[in-house]
Amino acid sequence: MKYLLIQLSFLLCISIQAQVPTGSIQGPFKFYSKIYPGTERNYWLYVPVQYDASKPACSMIVQDGLSRANGWKLSAYLDTLIHLKEVPVMIGIYIDHGRVSSKDTTDYPRYNRSFEYDGLGDRYARFLIEEIIPEVKKLYNLSDDPNDRSIAGASSGAICAFNAAWERPDVFRRVFSTIGTYVGLRGADEMHTLVRKTAPKPLRVFLEDGYNDLNIYAGDWYLANQTMLSALTWAGYEVNHAWGEGTHSSTHALTIIGEGLKWLWQGYPNAVSTHLDLYKGLPLIKSQEDWQAIPTGVAYVDRIASNSKGELHFTARDAAGIRKIEADGSVIPLTRYIKIYDEFGFDTKDQLILCGKNTPGISIAEKTGLRTLVDGVRSDKIEVTPEGFYFNYANKNKLGYYNFKTNKTITIPTTSKVNGLAVSAEQSFLNSLESDDVFGSSYKINPDGSLVNVQSYIHYHIPYGRPTTETRSAVIDTANLLYTATNMGVQISDQLGRVNMILPVPGVFISDLCFGGPNLDELYIISNGKLYKRKLNTQGKPATLKASRPPRPGM
Repeated sequence: MKYLLIQLSFLLCISIQAQVPTGSIQGPFKFYSKIYPGTERNYWLYVPVQYDASKPACSMIVQDGLSRANGWKLSAYLDTLIHLKEVPVMIGIYIDHGRVSSKDTTDYPRYNRSFEYDGLGDRYARFLIEEIIPEVKKLYNLSDDPNDRSIAGASSGAICAFNAAWERPDVFRRVFSTIGTYVGLRGADEMHTLVRKTAPKPLRVFLEDGYNDLNIYAGDWYLANQTMLSALTWAGYEVNHAWGEGTHSSTHALTIIGEGLKWLWQGYPNAVSTHLDLYKGLPLIKSQEDWQAIPTGVAYVDRIASNSKGELHFTARDAAGIRKIEADGSVIPLTRYIKIYDEFGFDTKDQLILCGKNTPGISIAEKTGLRTLVDGVRSDKIEVTPEGFYFNYANKNKLGYYNFKTNKTITIPTTSKVNGLAVSAEQSFLNSLESDDVFGSSYKINPDGSLVNVQSYIHYHIPYGRPTTETRSAVIDTANLLYTATNMGVQISDQLGRVNMILPVPGVFISDLCFGGPNLDELYIISNGKLYKRKLNTQGKPATLKASRPPRPGM
């Protein structure tokens, strides 16, 4: 019955179409991309009669160009829905995938469709944002509000559309996906896992598929779309779907596209939003809290650490010394320490311990001045405990441990350079991040501080197209969750070494992180040299504090 009603709705839409003004199709326009070197492609523009150049228009980007739009009868639907005010006035951007011509015009070109569409990462989103949208804006007044932008596609074009919005929800918010290729052609089979683990983003998604869709070496399309629906629902997204009997074609999509587009724009101009109260993941996120930019007065923040009071200190790439951020937000230079230190921490008395990859020696800042603890060592990562501190050797495959009581140093070989160190809440294990590894290591700590029984224990998600995790720094909370700075965001793993959650962050390059604030419930990060903080439903556990027993981990 429902299928019949959808068909009747489709017929009604077509009958109304005869009474409404028809928008124009302009193009094809040729475009040569720099982000995809050597490619050329065509794109077309749909312009409704109601377009008014004095008002920024919404937009809808459709992958696979005019052929996909025609297969959906999209322009006719937009004519009708805009006329009925079911959707806002919008410009359609129908864009083909790129092709690289062969040396002989009789040979096939290199088709970029799968390369551009089927993978993850932000490259295609950047192509649209940096190249295509500015080109179209030369001709038409397009809104820059992400709430005014939709993106759509079928098959590989659908995962492409979803992934562009996923990577850049600050630009795209509404996704229309039919017979989506959420399978293992180029890694999109991981998307449903990332949807569950990543803190919700402000996206609205409509999914369509049929149970006679493809089932091949890369996966089962219909099951993959159902898995995406399950993941999006579990994570609290604004999501809707239409399942049918269709094959890998537009036949079923044609019967639901009108209702799908209406739902996608339902309530406009109200913004698409996140629904953290519906998210079933780790209860770390406060519903009203997001990342806040913290003024520092410097161009590029380099390293951060907080003392036992949660007071944040930082170094800057463009200025010597260490600075402290007061409760009122003012920044106070600690002018006694004029050398450039790459890393610093605090002992149990809140005395600074300083080191640097270009400054030989690890020193402690006492009332009488600096005292060298480890002579001649160049280091840019340190983790201080009540008994001593662990440190890396800059550009060398080994760790060191200095014991406060014995004043002796021991060394531990590693497989590659160490980028981050974090002692567990009960102080039984040391987590180590190594630059050339895809895992994080876990060492057992002996009573004398030496390390044994290392395992490649922490399983990280790897940024798409990268050989390693690109981990840089890590901290622990009282629940023994490990927070790791990566290019995918802050990856949060449990005591068993499994990433449970990923916090997206502003920017793309997280160089350091720490807990701070009076209650140690504020997570500070450095992203692209800027300082941010976010309040979480947890409490940080600096290694200098007394060991605490975390809850028993779930299996």
